[in-house]
Amino acid sequence: MLEVEVKYRLTDTGALVERLLTLGAQAKSPMAQSDLYFSHPARDFAQTDEALRVRSVGGESVATYKGAKIDTHTKTRREIETHLTDAPAFVQMLEALGFARVATVTKCRQPFLLAREGRTLEVSIDDVEGLGHFVEIEAMAQPADLQEARRCVTAAAESLGLEHGERRGYLEMLLQAQQPPTVG
Repeated sequence: MLEVEVKYRLTDTGALVERLLTLGAQAKSPMAQSDLYFSHPARDFAQTDEALRVRSVGGESVATYKGAKIDTHTKTRREIETHLTDAPAFVQMLEALGFARVATVTKCRQPFLLAREGRTLEVSIDDVEGLGHFVEIEAMAQPADLQEARRCVTAAAESLGLEHGERRGYLEMLLQAQQPPTVG
């Protein structure tokens, strides 16, 4: 599957929630998410634009591989996920294989489901520790359906009045925010 996603920084989450509800979006239960990211022992994920994470929500954990972005306007990429029955053992296995912990991204997520053009989009308002508020609009697509999914996600962002998308992931933004300023 391909994940088609756009992300925007938010200054007014209340106004966005009102627009979502006006468009008929259904609010789901808010959740706390903890995303533990790993580096690969033989290649630099920052250079290859890939990611490997273990996401924990309550007592559930999912391992996710994200491939490199495949376009310049959205964050469309291959995504492979698997549910974990023993996340600590999986993390130990990764570390035994040479993967190293990079950082943990912690956020509170308020998801909404928005029906558009026969497709259900997930719209998530995130309060990311150390970064602030963002909204992500996401659809999953097969390669044959990719152009339509991109168009649908982009149209949803426009209907919500969102501008100036953010293509960096939370991990990249967090690592950049933690770097000391350069003295020139």
